[in-house]
Amino acid sequence: MAHLDARDILFLALGLFAVAYVAILVTGLRQSSEASDSADAKAGAPALVATGFVTNFFDTLGIGSFATTTTIFRHWRLVRDERIPGTLNVGHTLPTIVQAYIYTRLVPVDSRTLIFMILAAVLGAWLGAGVVAGWPRRRIQIGMGVTLPILAVAMLLASSQLGALPGGGALLGLNGSRLAIAVTTNFVLGAFMTIGLGLYAPCMILVSLCGMNPTTAFPIMMGSCAFLMPIASARFIRAGCFDRRASLGLLVGGIPAVLIAAFIVKSLPLGTVRWLVVVVVLYTAANLLLTAYRERAGAALSPGPKPEIAA
Repeated sequence: MAHLDARDILFLALGLFAVAYVAILVTGLRQSSEASDSADAKAGAPALVATGFVTNFFDTLGIGSFATTTTIFRHWRLVRDERIPGTLNVGHTLPTIVQAYIYTRLVPVDSRTLIFMILAAVLGAWLGAGVVAGWPRRRIQIGMGVTLPILAVAMLLASSQLGALPGGGALLGLNGSRLAIAVTTNFVLGAFMTIGLGLYAPCMILVSLCGMNPTTAFPIMMGSCAFLMPIASARFIRAGCFDRRASLGLLVGGIPAVLIAAFIVKSLPLGTVRWLVVVVVLYTAANLLLTAYRERAGAALSPGPKPEIAA
């Protein structure tokens, strides 16, 4: 029997995660209520599949998918706000697993660093999803409204055009205090994934600051998401906090987009795209916070039940 190294074991584990997740997803889709899915009943399957294709195409090239998907969902009212975090995790999980298989094979990175950072992100997501799945609508609006600008800043810092960060180093792995810092930070990023803060841009920054080769960010961030998202998604599925139709649209459109981006397109001049995404993300964040404020103000002004008068 051929010897299995750490990378091979990682692939086997990812395959098991994928199979287990599909079983959980199928069960959850059967149990979810279609009548309460979309915020707009007219939102058709083509629009949802197109959203999955576009967002996962740019996700594979390093832009990330959570911010762009959130913007599309809110602008065209495809998914209710309180279901967006769960739908992002559930719908993007399988396309992200495909990304992880591709980039972990193609890009060299130290196996120990990769595995430790993945485990940290998974633990963070497991804890975070358990909390977010029980949040009310307004808290989710505020949570996404606060974290999306953080993601926008991270994307700007990660852009080489600004020169705000060191260009990284030649390291393929970390040791000692650098490894401890990277693992701890990835734990936090895994937790924030559950409320819509994508991991890609912050992970690129983390890798550069730690002196690693910037290309190592791809297997680390995609591997982290590929393992953490099934666990986070399973908790959202069990709680029923996701949109079934939108999740399926992201999945169906996302997988072919990943394959096209990774094997055919491979790279694009993404500077302009990043700036456009940043502007859209900031608009979406402001709109989320404004909606939460208006709904709170409306609830405060609405008359309460009239007191009963004793006979």
